[in-house]
Amino acid sequence: MKTIRKSLAELHTLLVNKEISSVELTGEYLDHISEFEPKIRAFITVTAEKALAQAKKIDQKIAQGESIGPLAGIPMALKDNLCTEEIVTTCASQMLREFIPPYNATVTSRLEAAGAVLAGKLNMDEFAMGSTTESSAFFLTANPWDLSRVPGGSSGGSAASVAAGEVAYSLGSDTGGSIRQPAAFCGVVGLKPTYGVVSRYGLAAFASSLDQVGPLTRTVRDNALVLNAIAGYDVLDSTSVPFNKPDYTQFLENNVKGLKIGVPKEFFEHGLKSEIAELIKQALKTYEQLGAEIEECSLPHMQYALPAYFVISTAECSSNLARYDGVSYGYRAEAEEVIDMCETTRAKAFGPEVKRRMLFGTYALSSGNYEAYYVKAQKVRTLIKQDFAQALAKYHVLLSPTTPTVAYKIGEISEPVACYMGDVYTIPVNLAGLPAISIPAGFVDNMPVGLQLIGNYFAEGLLYRAAYAFEQNTGYYQEIPALLREAD
Repeated sequence: MKTIRKSLAELHTLLVNKEISSVELTGEYLDHISEFEPKIRAFITVTAEKALAQAKKIDQKIAQGESIGPLAGIPMALKDNLCTEEIVTTCASQMLREFIPPYNATVTSRLEAAGAVLAGKLNMDEFAMGSTTESSAFFLTANPWDLSRVPGGSSGGSAASVAAGEVAYSLGSDTGGSIRQPAAFCGVVGLKPTYGVVSRYGLAAFASSLDQVGPLTRTVRDNALVLNAIAGYDVLDSTSVPFNKPDYTQFLENNVKGLKIGVPKEFFEHGLKSEIAELIKQALKTYEQLGAEIEECSLPHMQYALPAYFVISTAECSSNLARYDGVSYGYRAEAEEVIDMCETTRAKAFGPEVKRRMLFGTYALSSGNYEAYYVKAQKVRTLIKQDFAQALAKYHVLLSPTTPTVAYKIGEISEPVACYMGDVYTIPVNLAGLPAISIPAGFVDNMPVGLQLIGNYFAEGLLYRAAYAFEQNTGYYQEIPALLREAD
């Protein structure tokens, strides 16, 4: 096995035992990025110089006999809507093409404190609005399993970079499934934490009541290690929640005996591909063989989740993106009058998907429509929360497919509503603010399929336990794209 395909725990052991230096390891990853980026195009910015400087510091610590944490000296990358001091943060938009933040996002600072090595910033759908990464203002990212397919979105670059072995792990953001859906499409592990568990400070806002930062990794253990580093209360984030953060790796036991798993019947509708449904049924059998109790349940208001989500998310998007007017920062169009400058700036710098959502959100918030759309959507959101609360009072976790299909062909989905339907199983989780994880569950048409596990608030540990047991008893996480095998 190539060094860069090893888990975080294995890489940590190599570093501590001085079998490889962080500079050498970082060099291997950077070489791999150079080799595969022409095909994958996951990175907007590669920060090779910074990465090697950070790696050198970790090597100095090891040489001096200092102890290092499990993430120290290991290359990772960030979705390009997470602020990085003195490093361009674009949100994959012409609006912020040259924006260099004067500060770090809290998760960026926490990873730096953990000794992480930043290899670069990753491609995404513009301002995190999309499900394919095709709305990036710069270029398309390809799925490492099939270069003719999308990696998902909006954290497509985050998932593709991990699946292609370009980094050991990455961070993405999840507003309606933007970590879990690309994780499923690319065959990696993606966690959307409980709302408020990970700081949003320094995350460019799309929909503030829905956005959450989370890790994408090759294995469940790696995911828990990264969450250990980034979770926790942050005074800089008004939505951050004080809680007793555990060591998430302590939940990683290969034992789910007595675990009660609810299977919402509504999550097996909405165009679910029959082959994916069959894989999920096989997963349920695996859990039964491991001693879990399986029972069908119902979440009766799930059919309203998608329309409620798009009213709420676009309304918040309309409000959040109002700051990009050409005055304070970002792109500015030339014009003689201020109003003309603002209008031209927004017309030129925003892509079609962002404009579509801003217009829809502005309409939903306008006088005469606010009660009919936004207020009603918030009432539906409450009903969805109540559905989950009732189900999770009876079951430890809920299980569903992550997506109704495998990754789309590039250009296959041209109708926006059809694209939105790809998030039909992930969106309800964001409306409720619950944690959920997507793990590899097999393959259809030689493309990865994701299994979603949903837990109660702050139950990330329980999700890791359930996910780890499935992972260890199936081994799908060990599969790698043919692109990598051929390179060997």
